[in-house]
Amino acid sequence: MTTIRQAAGSLLVVGLSGPELTALERAWLKLIRPAGIILFRRNIQTAPQTRTLLDEATAYSGPAHLRCVDIEGGTVDRLRDAVAPMPSAKSVSRTGNLRLMQKHGELIAREARAFGFNTTLAPVLDLALPASASVMGTRAAAADPEGVIRYARAFLAGLAFRGAAGCAKHFPGLGGGTLDSHLETPSIQRTGAELWQEDLAPYRALSTELPMVMVSHAAYPRTPGKNLPATASPYWVTTVLQKRIGYRGLIFSDDMEMGGILKFMPMEEAAIAAVRAGIHLLEICHSPELILRCYESLIHEAERSATFRKLLLDRAKVTGRLRSTRSASLLFGSPGRALPAKQLATLADQVRRFAANIEKEQPQ
Repeated sequence: MTTIRQAAGSLLVVGLSGPELTALERAWLKLIRPAGIILFRRNIQTAPQTRTLLDEATAYSGPAHLRCVDIEGGTVDRLRDAVAPMPSAKSVSRTGNLRLMQKHGELIAREARAFGFNTTLAPVLDLALPASASVMGTRAAAADPEGVIRYARAFLAGLAFRGAAGCAKHFPGLGGGTLDSHLETPSIQRTGAELWQEDLAPYRALSTELPMVMVSHAAYPRTPGKNLPATASPYWVTTVLQKRIGYRGLIFSDDMEMGGILKFMPMEEAAIAAVRAGIHLLEICHSPELILRCYESLIHEAERSATFRKLLLDRAKVTGRLRSTRSASLLFGSPGRALPAKQLATLADQVRRFAANIEKEQPQ
């Protein structure tokens, strides 16, 4: 029977400080036993070193654990130094070539698996609107929903073909935002009708093809969600994503360390609110203090409230089932065998050639 502590830990995906586990990290990983690990450039030096780090860290997790990394291409590419720079979603989408869009996903999946990952937090489904241009840069594939859907569907097919899971982000959409949610809570002045017809169109079209969806820390005051960040909003997570759109996969929070949520409420309140809203997995990317505060706040609330205790235990059960179903287990879990150095060098050459081809295919 799952305990409250086990349930709380099973809803967390956590980051580490460096390229090797510290004694402190071993201690708190053993305590919380998270659902997965997310690594950044600070953690990644070589493929063997990264695999060792992931193996050691996920030894404290249960089966079908997540080994996450952000590889979108362009400005968000945690393996650019260790392999080769991957072209951005915008540049690949602009070619209009579905074969190249799928190859983008395939190459990213091959990179991820070579380093021991099974999940990349991509594709971005935000629209490339003028309001967010200075914040999003080349991360968004297209300004129109159809362009985003076309790219994302091919990209996800490429990921799946090479055995990696993707995570669509940032629901319900950051295209209309002018602030960086790493620092502030964007207040996006788009109506519910605009969001449904445009920003949410990719999620509606791809709802059965997405292993995971990441929810943003933005607020949408011209909708029933009002000024509450989407991560903490039952309206956005339960009513819109699960009920209206009918999404049945894993629901991931954006990094709970971001100013977009922590300037709105402290970690203790944010963690509880996110679980109540319908989030399955809480991502905390760096601070051991915040990881432990999140973990302990879920336990404390479950001990205080019988209603929340039932919710926490039920959420842990559902999250475990979603990670362990046959289709998910093909992706979450073992990333397969390590690539020999020669094959990894060949992969790097293929990425460089792909980037050159994408540059050549850009419309004039």
